[in-house]
Amino acid sequence: MTVFQAFILGLAQGLGEFLPISSSAHLVLLPWILHWPDPGLSFDIALHLGTLLAVVAFFWKEWLILFRHGFSEGLRTREGRMFWFLVVASVPGALIGFIFEKQAETVFRDPALIGCLMIVMGVGLYLADRLGVKRGQSENLNLWQSLLIGLSQGLAILPGVSRSGITMTTGLLVGLDREESARFSFLLSTPIVVGAGLFNLRKLGPDAFTLPFGVGVATSALVGFLVIGLLLRWLRRSSFLPFVWYRLAVGLGVMALWLIRH
Repeated sequence: MTVFQAFILGLAQGLGEFLPISSSAHLVLLPWILHWPDPGLSFDIALHLGTLLAVVAFFWKEWLILFRHGFSEGLRTREGRMFWFLVVASVPGALIGFIFEKQAETVFRDPALIGCLMIVMGVGLYLADRLGVKRGQSENLNLWQSLLIGLSQGLAILPGVSRSGITMTTGLLVGLDREESARFSFLLSTPIVVGAGLFNLRKLGPDAFTLPFGVGVATSALVGFLVIGLLLRWLRRSSFLPFVWYRLAVGLGVMALWLIRH
């Protein structure tokens, strides 16, 4: 793993983790297309550590409010309910990720499958964006709506689905507007990314902390932080359509390349 490769993959992680385009798909496809070696588990942990730092840095004030209300007020306030709904909604994704961890590292990484999922989820995002009611605020979600978004997050174990993409899509379908669907998606990502990060950090040896590791962390953190703010501002006035077109273009391109190589 070179520093340049670490920078490019960190850039892909920072963009793909928060834009609805699937970071895991890009981390599989870029080495496959460019004939780069598999970066390995330690570097994958580095990239996710970077985006964890990004989401915590962006939402730390909001999380402090949610924590305070969640533990002091329980379900009596909107913020308290929001906190516990986020906790409950995080459980399905964590369980699915734990159960299918080995498949996620092997059979789910097939480029043909990823290309298909990029297209299918692009169409799903387009339909949700067009047909969703877009009138709700995330603080007004009920338990079942929150749990449905959390269940959908479990599908992100498949590269090409996109954790942010599927949760934003489901958020639109249950009535959130575009910006609120993205905000809830980002908040929902925090517990599962923290849990996965702590779980995987124990697998790192002292030789994992190399210069490419540091470049991957720094790049994905900085890019991820900027992308969160830019996407929230974009969705106040615009739609998800550019990301739909991007998913369709990448999916079709990957399918064409896969057919040529086979």
